[in-house]
Amino acid sequence: MVLGQLFSPQTQAIFFNWKEKPVQRMLDFDFVCGRTTPSVAAIVQPGSSGGFQKVFFGREEIAIPVYGSTAEATRKHPRADVFINYASFRSAYDSSLEALRCATLRVIAIIAEGVPERDTKRLIAEARAANKVIIGPATVGGVQAGAFKIGDTAGTLDNIVACRLHRPGSVGFVSKSGGMSNEMYNVLARATDGLYEGIAIGGDTFPGSSLSDHCLRYEHIPSVKLIVVLGELGGRDEYGLVEAMRAGAVSKPVVAWVSGTCAKLFKSEVQFGHAGARSGGDMESAQAKNAALRDAGAVVPDSFEGLEEAIRSTYQRLVSSGQLVPAPDTPAPALPQDLAAAVAAGKVRVPTHVVSSICDDRGEEPTYAGVSMSELMEREYGVGDVIALLWFKRHLPKYATKFIEMCVMLCADHGPCVSGAHNTIVTSRAGKDVVSSLVAGLLTIGPRFGGAIDDAARLFKAACDADDSPADFVEGLKRRGVRVSGIGHRIKSKDNRDKRVALLQEYARKFFPSTRYLDYAVAVEAYTLQKAPNLVLNVDGAIAAIFLDLLAASGAFSPAEAEQIVNIGYLNALFVVARSIGLVGHALDQRRLQQPLYRHPWEDVLYTS
Repeated sequence: MVLGQLFSPQTQAIFFNWKEKPVQRMLDFDFVCGRTTPSVAAIVQPGSSGGFQKVFFGREEIAIPVYGSTAEATRKHPRADVFINYASFRSAYDSSLEALRCATLRVIAIIAEGVPERDTKRLIAEARAANKVIIGPATVGGVQAGAFKIGDTAGTLDNIVACRLHRPGSVGFVSKSGGMSNEMYNVLARATDGLYEGIAIGGDTFPGSSLSDHCLRYEHIPSVKLIVVLGELGGRDEYGLVEAMRAGAVSKPVVAWVSGTCAKLFKSEVQFGHAGARSGGDMESAQAKNAALRDAGAVVPDSFEGLEEAIRSTYQRLVSSGQLVPAPDTPAPALPQDLAAAVAAGKVRVPTHVVSSICDDRGEEPTYAGVSMSELMEREYGVGDVIALLWFKRHLPKYATKFIEMCVMLCADHGPCVSGAHNTIVTSRAGKDVVSSLVAGLLTIGPRFGGAIDDAARLFKAACDADDSPADFVEGLKRRGVRVSGIGHRIKSKDNRDKRVALLQEYARKFFPSTRYLDYAVAVEAYTLQKAPNLVLNVDGAIAAIFLDLLAASGAFSPAEAEQIVNIGYLNALFVVARSIGLVGHALDQRRLQQPLYRHPWEDVLYTS
């Protein structure tokens, strides 16, 4: 058995089987102890290909490396000599055995309950042969105050600070029970200058290390002036301490209590919480153990209620005799509170990262600009109404939403030869999925393909609002080298008009209260046709002009809102929605035809130098 210190302020551990809370609690303990290096050096996640886990070390976020095997972790972190095993009871034996056989690991803490006794005995034999220490199974671990703690030992950070575990005291404590260890740390903080080191050996019948093993260690640690032991009925572990005290191997003052004295009140044998807490005869009873410890020289109270006073009086006697100088109290630094906890406690206000003003999905059903899904269905709203709610956050007149739907229908597709459709087809035939093919087509939208709506709206609005004549408008753009967006077509001409433009104009003149901007666009067309027969008002220009009339004459928008809509790019978005329908159709069509692309579509290339 290793004598003396197991841990120090520089101790680092390899954590087996990632558990976020125990790891974070270890690192929070590091912070209040003033450690400069994290106590968790690496994480082993069996089968992992590597990576890292993000955690907080004080006020900073750090990344702890993750490895797929213990061998790799110990090779990369040879200074880590503690292995904290959070494996299940099914795999605790194999993982612990592997750790015991790693030369750099000295202490193995096995947290799992229910590890078969035969497996535990094998691990104990392996540890003794290698002069290593096992804490557990069925343990919460242990803690050296101000230096290092295992997993969830000592509970929350508030309890740790209340027990003054952030700095070392003078008491060495060992117990079978992890839960009672946490209680005793509070007792020691009240009755003494606090804990130096505490170990919960685990409640199984065959713990990896015994009460006496750790008391013998405390005998060789100069900072430990008082030893406190909390045993329980069942087994004969406490008698090892009795023998050590009688032999003089443990000479420091010992205050002890063995719980389970109430077992005598039951007529039959009683199994308490731990696997080992079951008296198999008079020698294993709490009464017999307490009597033996008292005879060996330990201070043993008459009941558990008297344990705190027994510890206090023994401690004060050591102080009075000069054998113990109380450890000074030092305040623990305040740990920054986690954001989620602070928000839940109402202590902070956190600004949102994303703001949505068009929809809300927190209720029983989503709403669009305050309109529920049920209302959309019951009132038989159409796609135009949904676009009005989501884009403009308001209801629009029926003629306006019908116009939006017309734009979507008329612009949904314009054949396979335009750039967007062409790119979608090529991408689909290259074996890509529908979404990738659609995106390939949408990315070509711009001034030469669909993206002219916004530019046309801006130009027509500025010129019409300024009362520029069509001639001044066109010639002014020409002098600046700017194309007249919304005017011109590669195929359509004065004698071969675009039917879509005609349908849009007809609808606007029939239903819109005013067509001032459309009239201006038509006047511009009349001027440009004098220059060339193909400089006709195209569908982009018609949509742009009529949308300006919608914004100006519907009564739903202020002039400032209309200006913002034109500048932001709402109208090109209308073309994106429309053309997405056709591009998806082209992608699906090519997938259905399953025609692979064997050569580049531009097979005839002119090479120049």
